Amino acid sequence: MTSSTSSLPKTAVATGPAGRAMAQPMEAGLLEGLQDHLGLERKASAAYWAMSIWFAERELRGFAAHLMAESRGEQLHASLMADYLIARGQTVDLGELPAPCQRWSDPESVLADAFSLEADVTTSLQLLYSMAERAGDVRTTVFLDPMIQGQIAAENGAAHLLGRVRFGRQEAASMLLIDGELAAAQAPPAP
Repeated sequence: MTSSTSSLPKTAVATGPAGRAMAQPMEAGLLEGLQDHLGLERKASAAYWAMSIWFAERELRGFAAHLMAESRGEQLHASLMADYLIARGQTVDLGELPAPCQRWSDPESVLADAFSLEADVTTSLQLLYSMAERAGDVRTTVFLDPMIQGQIAAENGAAHLLGRVRFGRQEAASMLLIDGELAAAQAPPAP
């Protein structure tokens, strides 16, 4: 008969910081990266909200509605990240958010910032994926797969909208046409 090397009773289960059951511990650097990414998604939500307000103040309701939907999407991504951390037995750290930029010179500048924001979020997710692979954390790579796919599509959409505004040279007629298409959800990028 062999003796157990574990000092835990058979009914004991590993728990995370909040006392929730945890199937696999999370590597500290990966946990920190996930917490940072959650903050990035929250910052992106606030930034998109500010962009939406900027367009609403200029009577471009289609742009405003589109960017408000982007703000809500980023908030949803932050929520998914928080849910994942909880599912892994971790405590969610929301931290403080800086105020977003609210001043731009023109619509192209706003949309250039939106594209840069999407590119930053994509890069963050890709770095997290790489960290999870190095840590052998398959649970996290599986969680991140659809997020990365969606993020690449979001980056494509932001590039498409920026390109259309640049192509129209910000002339009033082209801006109103694009605004109307956004309001009717008729301006998707090519897949």
